[in-house]
Amino acid sequence: MYKLYFIHFNGLDIGLKCRSLIRNSGVKKKRKYHQIQVFIKKRIQTGKYPVGSYLPSENDFCTRFNTTRTTVRKALDEVLREGFIEKEHGKGSKVIERSKSLGLLTVKGFSGSTDYEVKSIVTKKPKIGGWDPTIAFPLTNKEKKAKCVYFQRVRYINKQPVVLENNWYSLNALEVVKSEAFVEGSFFKTLRQEYFIEVMGSEQELRAIPATKEVSDYLGIAVGDPILHISIRFRTSRADLNLYGDLYCNTAKYPIRNSYFL
Repeated sequence: MYKLYFIHFNGLDIGLKCRSLIRNSGVKKKRKYHQIQVFIKKRIQTGKYPVGSYLPSENDFCTRFNTTRTTVRKALDEVLREGFIEKEHGKGSKVIERSKSLGLLTVKGFSGSTDYEVKSIVTKKPKIGGWDPTIAFPLTNKEKKAKCVYFQRVRYINKQPVVLENNWYSLNALEVVKSEAFVEGSFFKTLRQEYFIEVMGSEQELRAIPATKEVSDYLGIAVGDPILHISIRFRTSRADLNLYGDLYCNTAKYPIRNSYFL
């Protein structure tokens, strides 16, 4: 590919025909499939393509984005790899519930994981501060240098407090998300629908410990009563954003199921 350039030298305009060393075709192709991938994911995350529905056909995406079926299939393969869809022979790409297995626990909505009447109350609103030394998992070097955002919630089942939960994340990786802006009271739904951030995996530690004064006050139990303590670190689709949690659970009446309450 050649381009014509003009330079001004000693009062004369001189034209130079030069070969361009920049190849754009590959970049454009990558941008196109990634553009389609992001478009599909955002529509799934915001409920425009609801769980159980089928995506538009490959031809529809070809027409919408003025591209080839090869590029559309590449985008669909990436969305499939991330766990948003499954392919059904003769029917197309079906949107599925992305309740990714995270070791012992599974990411699901709090209200969707139990038949009981449930409620979450923010007892300490998100605020900027220093990292709590009680966090069970080591921080990354970037996290150590940054401030964190901390908030606390209590989970209720049938008006009885059952879980006290502390949460932290790096301010460098995500702005302060106000609790009033939580989608349906869920921090993770807010990340997914408003910031398009997905939970990709987790590490967990579980142990039985005696209830402290703070835990006993929030959960309405005696100091020293046995409780289940769960420490957890979530990895997300955003670089450098880890979500740390400490859960103190009174399992005497309501057992903790194979779900993580978001």
